[in-house]
Amino acid sequence: RSSRVVQIQSQMSERAVELLGLPQDRPCLLLDVGCGSGLSGDYISEEGHYWIGMDISPAMLDVAVEREVEGDLLLADVGHGIPFRPGMFDGCISISAVQWLCNADKKSHSPPKRLYRFFSTLYTALARGSRAVLQLYPENSEQLELITAQAMRAGFTGGMVVDYPNSAKAKKFFLCLFVGTSGTLPKGLGTECASEEQHQAKFTNERTRFRNTKGKSVKKSRDWILEKKERRRRQGKEVRADTKYTGRKRRPHF
Repeated sequence: RSSRVVQIQSQMSERAVELLGLPQDRPCLLLDVGCGSGLSGDYISEEGHYWIGMDISPAMLDVAVEREVEGDLLLADVGHGIPFRPGMFDGCISISAVQWLCNADKKSHSPPKRLYRFFSTLYTALARGSRAVLQLYPENSEQLELITAQAMRAGFTGGMVVDYPNSAKAKKFFLCLFVGTSGTLPKGLGTECASEEQHQAKFTNERTRFRNTKGKSVKKSRDWILEKKERRRRQGKEVRADTKYTGRKRRPHF
């Protein structure tokens, strides 16, 4: 994958996790719908949370396994529902996946039914008071209305958070859903009221990573690598021994 695609995916994952409003003081278990090769999961792991990823593509999940992601992976079509016990997850994110449920890939597929099955079983699998944040690329307003209507029918409250609504390139849709409580919908980034969005993270090319402000290690630093290796050891995985070269940058070869 191109580094640009990876960068956009990572930014959207960070934004989705931010919109979940997770508690700062404890690790959570999150569901990643349409997890693909596990890029969103990497960010969830970095933030100290645990995750389970679902995807319909065996090839993408093979890539995730090769990349040794820290989450558990499940090959499944979310249009058939979310097969987990009630109240299991503290939150759910999905990056660029839910709009595919609007397509009828087989004769037997009914998009409204598949969306309702997905949302109703997702609602059950989420703990009360938690959120689901689904980033999507709707083809048109009808798709957006169909997705939102089925989510509300399944019991969710909430609505659409649109980041940078005035930019053709940067505009992003996040369906922010609440379970069992109707929270206040977060404001989209890049909306007019500058004074009100001071407390929200700004997205620029040189973004300061959130975790620096939370006192966590900078990504790819030596400390970050050592923490990641330690987490893997605790999970019983084989990890190379730490040496003085761990986390050192290689010199460029001429």
